[in-house]
Amino acid sequence: MNQKKVQNIFLKIIRNKYVITFLIFYFWLYFFDQHSIWERKGHEDTIESLEKEKTYFIEKIENDKNRIHELKTNRKNLEKFAREQYLMKKENEDIFILIDED
Repeated sequence: MNQKKVQNIFLKIIRNKYVITFLIFYFWLYFFDQHSIWERKGHEDTIESLEKEKTYFIEKIENDKNRIHELKTNRKNLEKFAREQYLMKKENEDIFILIDED
């Protein structure tokens, strides 16, 4: 008797037009709407990759700041940097560029 009563209540709830409307609406929002579960997953993946890029660029900025500080404070480092990066040379000096082919 108790099982039949529970089953009867369940059928009344299921047949209610408001419950059916709510379930259809919820199903539509959860799977097909602009803010569906798949869209949220995509946005979370994008946020995660952007946060990784942010940490990479913050580290790169710090390294560049340290490098600039070294170049501004030490004349020998500045000369070394100019010779390596821009192939600058002194008078009466020849530059040989060796390329390592691996």
